[in-house]
Amino acid sequence: MQRYQNYIGGEWIDPAGATWLETSNPYTGAAWAEIPRSDPSDVDRAVSAALAASRGEWGSLRPSRRGQLLLRLADLIEANATHLAEIEVRDNGKLYAEMLLQTTYTAGWYRYYGGMADKVEGAVIPTDKTNIFNFTRYEPLGVVGMITPWNSPLLLLAWKLAAALAAGNTAVIKPSEFTSASALEFMPLFEQAGFPPGVVNTVTGFGADVGAALVAHPDVAKIAFTGSDTAGQKVYESAARTFKHVSLELGGKSPNIVFEDADLEAAVMGAISGIFAASGQTCLAGSRLLLQRSIHDRFVERLVEVAGSARIGDPMLPETHVGPITTEPQYRKVLECIATARREGATCVLGGGAYTGPGAQGGQFVQPTIFVGVSNDMSIAQNEVFGPVLASFRSTTRTRRSGSPMMCATASLPESGPGISAASCACRNSSALALSGSIPTAPSASPRPSAATSGAGSAERVASMPSRNTCRSSRSGSPPSPVSPTRSSSDRPRLRSGLDRACAECTSRDGADAGPASAMRSSPRTAAGLPP
Repeated sequence: MQRYQNYIGGEWIDPAGATWLETSNPYTGAAWAEIPRSDPSDVDRAVSAALAASRGEWGSLRPSRRGQLLLRLADLIEANATHLAEIEVRDNGKLYAEMLLQTTYTAGWYRYYGGMADKVEGAVIPTDKTNIFNFTRYEPLGVVGMITPWNSPLLLLAWKLAAALAAGNTAVIKPSEFTSASALEFMPLFEQAGFPPGVVNTVTGFGADVGAALVAHPDVAKIAFTGSDTAGQKVYESAARTFKHVSLELGGKSPNIVFEDADLEAAVMGAISGIFAASGQTCLAGSRLLLQRSIHDRFVERLVEVAGSARIGDPMLPETHVGPITTEPQYRKVLECIATARREGATCVLGGGAYTGPGAQGGQFVQPTIFVGVSNDMSIAQNEVFGPVLASFRSTTRTRRSGSPMMCATASLPESGPGISAASCACRNSSALALSGSIPTAPSASPRPSAATSGAGSAERVASMPSRNTCRSSRSGSPPSPVSPTRSSSDRPRLRSGLDRACAECTSRDGADAGPASAMRSSPRTAAGLPP
């Protein structure tokens, strides 16, 4: 069995307590590697190395040189994308097609911010005092602690790390204890690219031992966290005690909204790709489906037909549509959410339990599940499941005329808990479309506006607010559509049919849901790890 070490100051180092944790393959259930079970002393050692690099060779590099190193790193990521994807699949059980797309796409983040490194500009500020020259200059914060989740480890790390390095910061990374291997396999690429020792460090272990120590460390200037809203709130509270900068990416409860004049076949495939292709383990999973009342029954019938044909099994095989749930605790939680939905009165029309049929190994598979008859006061409508579970709503509509037709979805949103983290709409009335309902706030991050956009049989995802359970809050940009553009019936024979097509659409977008250009456009200072 492979045994990993922490990567600190450019060296591979055993944990101070000389203990390790087993990491298992979610598909087989078998342990395949050991990762360090670190403690606060390992965190202190890593922060000291990062601080020394910040004040030493790395801190003295010109921005253009930092950019060159990031560009070299991007080339190395592309060259090693297959290996990194295989490690991620072995560690988190997600589909190889998705993970390969993500690891390949990750290079683009480092390449983009490599180009931005020498373009962080200050400003000369006008003043009425003739003997004063007033200007601003942005400087690196210093050491940034980065805590990443288990569902897309390297992609979500890139969103934090690429901008921070471009701005001249150093990093201490704490990956999820369930999926630490890919981050450790990633570290040698920094040495190959020519980064000075200590610029990037990785320490693995439990959140209570490593994550808490990293957030509380006095020499860490900023924390970037992806995880549940409960954990995010604790991170925010702890970081506030030392006035750290904090960015949080927490959970979501995203709706797909379909109107009667949409291309229904394309919308069905979009709804399926949004919730089932990644086994629902993504913060922008389309876990709520708001259907206009007039199309609800026939839409759900087609949805059940296509989703029911899903091939479940080995995530490394190209024909697999649905892989295992990544962790055993999450597997139990998904089944508990399904049971709760039944108790509260929702009607299960597909799946609804563990999958033990052909292709299942390891005991962590959940059937693609669809509920109808869901109301907003139900737990499944309020809380993020983070699994292959879809809740369908009948929504009423009204039409107004004020120059051009307008249609509004009046299905109400949750009164508490998560807000909308993404809204996908399908309709052909491109003149105007709006989603009505109040959007709640959460204590762990500032609210962001939610929006629904329309197009000719297409959909756009709009990032928004924090929610419950793993994944979300500070994302920006509008990712590519999960629903294919309107196609005439004559085009259909040339398309991949059923779930194959839905999965193809999912993997073509899941790794690219908020591109680096849109992130920097939204907030060039904070995206680069700088004070706003």
